[in-house]
Amino acid sequence: MNNKLTEENIKKLKEELEYRMTVKRAEIAKEKLVAAAHGDRSENAEYKEACANYRENDNRIQYLLTMISTATLIDDKNIDNSILGINSKARIKFIENEYEAIVTLVTTMDVDPENMRISIESDLGKALSGKKVGDKVEVDAPGEKYTVEVLEIL
Repeated sequence: MNNKLTEENIKKLKEELEYRMTVKRAEIAKEKLVAAAHGDRSENAEYKEACANYRENDNRIQYLLTMISTATLIDDKNIDNSILGINSKARIKFIENEYEAIVTLVTTMDVDPENMRISIESDLGKALSGKKVGDKVEVDAPGEKYTVEVLEIL
């Protein structure tokens, strides 16, 4: 994986991990116990659902452990505001169609395409990272190439 994450992102992952390993696991174990008391497990829908919830929770725990252990920590405290980086907001122009947009470069955990919160690991995010006002960059996205100009860092 090796996602670029901030200390705050890792803190949130660790909090969710702690919750899932303690509270959520105990809740699911109780559900399984109650469902198992209803009799024949082969035809017990409640028991099967509790088992599915247990597997789903364990899968999420494994995902969280992997995210935490493979993350590359990025410093979002000491930021040069003249260069685009994590949590930078900029007004950009797509040269080919003269379309302007305001984008914010964020970690993969904070992506929100509808609000133009773009991952620094996306094609556009990688191209913009480290750029200054006036820089033009070519973005090599799957199936197309396009040029973007940094108009203003907000």
